[in-house]
Amino acid sequence: MPCTTILVGKNASYDGSTMIARNDDSGSGHFTPKKFVVIHPEEQPKLYKSVLSHVEVPLPENPMRYTAIPNAVEGKGIWAASGVNSAHVAMTATETITSNPRVLGADPLVVYQPAEGEKQEVPGGIGEEDIVCLVLPYIHSAREGVKRLGSLLEQYGTYEMNGIAFQDTDEIWWLETIGGHHWIARRVPDDVYVVMPNQLGLDEFDLEDALSGQKEYMCSPDMKEFIEKYHLDLSFDGNMNPRHAFGSHDDADHIYNTPRAWFMERYLNPRTKVWDGPSADFTPESDDLPWCMVPEKKITVEDIKYVLSSHFQGTPFDPYTSRGDKSMHGAYRSIGVNRNDVLALIQMRPDQKEDYGTIEWIAFASNAFNTLVPFYADVEETPEYLSNTTGDVSTDNFYWASRMMVAMTDASYQKSLVHAERYQEHVMSKGHELINRYDDLLKTESDEEKRMALKQEANQKIADMLKEETTDTLNKVLFELSNKMRNAYSMSDN
Repeated sequence: MPCTTILVGKNASYDGSTMIARNDDSGSGHFTPKKFVVIHPEEQPKLYKSVLSHVEVPLPENPMRYTAIPNAVEGKGIWAASGVNSAHVAMTATETITSNPRVLGADPLVVYQPAEGEKQEVPGGIGEEDIVCLVLPYIHSAREGVKRLGSLLEQYGTYEMNGIAFQDTDEIWWLETIGGHHWIARRVPDDVYVVMPNQLGLDEFDLEDALSGQKEYMCSPDMKEFIEKYHLDLSFDGNMNPRHAFGSHDDADHIYNTPRAWFMERYLNPRTKVWDGPSADFTPESDDLPWCMVPEKKITVEDIKYVLSSHFQGTPFDPYTSRGDKSMHGAYRSIGVNRNDVLALIQMRPDQKEDYGTIEWIAFASNAFNTLVPFYADVEETPEYLSNTTGDVSTDNFYWASRMMVAMTDASYQKSLVHAERYQEHVMSKGHELINRYDDLLKTESDEEKRMALKQEANQKIADMLKEETTDTLNKVLFELSNKMRNAYSMSDN
């Protein structure tokens, strides 16, 4: 799927949290309604069968409870997207990435082949539809998540190239698939952030560490032989760049992918490099943008929301601006596009107890005008306003209310932008306030059942606040848009 990811190490964040976040975007020509739910152990299948690839995967006993953001409409698979399990381990899956013909020729993707005549069906590998469900309920650390997914890739293969993030309170790991069965992974350094558009991202790799101590890197056990056999290392000095070895670049990347990474790094490191003009270190079309950077200041939840909502504000490429050379407006694919379905940001706070330390921030629909709202992740149920998404448009759920609000804001941009901005500020401010209030209550409550009740009470209060603010903003942007109707007339008819 056409997504955008940002990862923030614990020493790069404002409160010592590890943070992972990803826009889950629909493909061109459709939207995918999503819902925020809890999956209980008894709901987890013992034999998993993929809808798209028909692969069957037996699953371990004793799965854990976990949150998920699956498709709201059944029929095309689960697509759980992002979540946190009861061991306080999180993952987001997946970021679609790219590879090159040399890799795909050496280790072809495992593509589903339907039955035809006397030819029997051949299942495909695993993919974005499946990965969260296959991995998250069974892992107790980010590192363990890498190992479990790696073993599944080696056994079943995959039909697509993907990047996946794993997170616990101490570590973040990023895994990239290589061809049909191979993979590499790197631990995100604690003092950096990582940006990922839809490209293979890792720009350095320590093969020796990955095949021995695995302190900072991991990979398929036969990766060295694989690289040597198929001459994948393109370096002269033996310092392999994974982008060159396993990734790809084409002209479309300069419109679709690299500008997103450029904007995020430009925003978080405005003075570290020169980003604009003829002497720029990096431009929107640079193929060598760093995979990770040390930010100039500690990164907040609000920073993440801003960069994942970007439509290139403050540049000549902003499709909404009325300033400058209009020929460049909308020249590059925005991060906050109409096809954003969900933004999920998982914040693991080390200064709070485990059972309420993890906050899952959720936004639905186009990030340019929506809002991000926090919920305790270690819960047994989620509020109905976020879990009851239907296939039909309805103001009774957050997904469709958001979808309507952002579309009307876009159509009445000059008048409605102020309403969207106030909405974002109100919801996020009140969300922080309610989390702070319930953090204090949870600190003084030792009974486990009462603590669970408090977390779910907090989530419901946040959802009630969210519904009220969303409805109010819907009222305002509908009014502004109605005044722009072609049949509008200002003289009173009375």
